Amino acid sequence: MLDRFGLDGRVAIVTGASSGLGASVARALAAAGARVAVVARRKDRLARLAEEIDGFPVACDLVDLDGLGAAVESVAGELGHSEILVNAAGSMFTEERAEAEPLEAMRRTMELNLLAPFRLAQGVFPHMLKAGRGSIVNISSISGRVGIPGIPQASYAASKAALSGLTAELAVQWARHSIRVNTVAPGFFRSEITAPLYDNERSREYLRRNTPLPVQGSAEDVVGAVLWLAGDAGSYVTGQTIVVDGGWTAR
Repeated sequence: MLDRFGLDGRVAIVTGASSGLGASVARALAAAGARVAVVARRKDRLARLAEEIDGFPVACDLVDLDGLGAAVESVAGELGHSEILVNAAGSMFTEERAEAEPLEAMRRTMELNLLAPFRLAQGVFPHMLKAGRGSIVNISSISGRVGIPGIPQASYAASKAALSGLTAELAVQWARHSIRVNTVAPGFFRSEITAPLYDNERSREYLRRNTPLPVQGSAEDVVGAVLWLAGDAGSYVTGQTIVVDGGWTAR
């Protein structure tokens, strides 16, 4: 059974890999045997990570939707046909409440959190066809399932809910090609984006009070779910949004 978690020789693309969850996912896939292309804007961080995991750095702006196809093709030219895509890049572009949220912030959020994963999925599709299999794992958020009091994020929540809908549709369309598509929806864990929450005692108490499990989440908790879905261990799972949140949404 443990062999089913191995990814020896498979080619993986991980976006948002210059920091945080994306970097952790890239390290885990490489440790499992995959040849990993790391994709993000920050060239210096990408270069260091690629050297660490013997990966292939691809510096690009994910909101340049027309350029994503070229990024996928560069990976194919260097490593071979992609069998794994992890869309870990995502962000919020405003902290305004919904009634004041700029429309431009909604557009930018949708471009990065929804349209870029869709374009990358389109890009890897022919390579997965040639490989005879594929696994796409999108990184969403519990914000796509429940509202979070005190943290305004209308566009972010909408983009993450839409990502789960896209996941289900692609999973059904592409199942006949043995291409699986799933989403992992993390709860709160410390990262560059959430650091202010964990550096404030009032916020930490809010998180403790609303998380049933008496432990603090980490990127590694999310990575475990991604690793399961990426390889043969999750071979009968598709179209699902797997929540990794310490029980937050189960309350």
